[in-house]
Amino acid sequence: MSILVTGGAGYIGSHTVIELLATNYDVVIVDDFSNSKPLVLDRIRQISGKDFEFYQGSILDKEFLRSVFKTHQIEAVIHFAAFKAVGESVAQPLKYYHNNIEGSVSLLEVMQEFKVNHFIYSSSATVYGLNNPSPLKEDMPTYQATNPYGYSKIVNEQLVQDLEISQPEFHSIRLRYFNPIGAHESGLIGEDPQGIPNNLMPYITQVAIGKRDYLSVFGDDYDTADGTGVRDYIHVVDLAKGHVKALEWLARNQKSGVFNLGTGQGVSVLDLVKAFEEANQIEIPYKIVARRPGDIATCFADPSRANDQLGWQAEKNIVDMCRDSWHWQSQNPEGYEA
Repeated sequence: MSILVTGGAGYIGSHTVIELLATNYDVVIVDDFSNSKPLVLDRIRQISGKDFEFYQGSILDKEFLRSVFKTHQIEAVIHFAAFKAVGESVAQPLKYYHNNIEGSVSLLEVMQEFKVNHFIYSSSATVYGLNNPSPLKEDMPTYQATNPYGYSKIVNEQLVQDLEISQPEFHSIRLRYFNPIGAHESGLIGEDPQGIPNNLMPYITQVAIGKRDYLSVFGDDYDTADGTGVRDYIHVVDLAKGHVKALEWLARNQKSGVFNLGTGQGVSVLDLVKAFEEANQIEIPYKIVARRPGDIATCFADPSRANDQLGWQAEKNIVDMCRDSWHWQSQNPEGYEA
């Protein structure tokens, strides 16, 4: 029996594959390299000392998916494959709705054909929208988003819920990520954004290595301790381990659930910059610029449900995240292109 990982060559997917292999799961990866690189696969093998099956293709191609399901006895699917750049989703909404929503429908339909009934969905804290107060809890309303990327997560969560109702044998876990940063401690895999980074940590590391002149801090007049936005940063390895715990929970309980994966601690933009500087002895020049539309002052998780039910909790601290992020960037100044 194998675990199918869509988008398994991506940032979170690759770290999760390593944790699955470390727990002795058989892994099958599907990825079209639209947001990842083939070299990742070699790095996973190097870190884990184990092999896995890989197929290059799109989850929108149902014949391709069927060939994978025919070849392997799939026990469960972890679904990462999606476009994820918020700004791009605003500029190209149809691209995001087509790939992120139709891709999920295609995958779920093929799963139904082959009677695969365990599904872990890669969701996001963006589903909580602008109006829920932190700490954010799983039972808060999630019908609002500020961009097409966020709406694609909301719609996919609804798809999964509706399938659970129509097919009682189908069980899923929706994992709502907060802000994953960091990299594997080996420095062999990490976040490799295409073009200008959309997220804070890869922008900081690119400033640190000299690819960017300075960091733009979007707003310093929020109602927070230092005026900059507060977020819940979680080490990507902790996040990856959450997926292993979710698989175990599904197998044990045979029912569906939704869980936040975060630390429960809010860290401001300037606090993260300061932590990076102290952890790595590198100064990060920055400039305060105007707020971005749709940004909120504070967003952090209540992770108690995952702590209590999955037996999972974040173990790595902000210093670990900063150190491992820089280790990856400094070892791979051009990402996987080097």
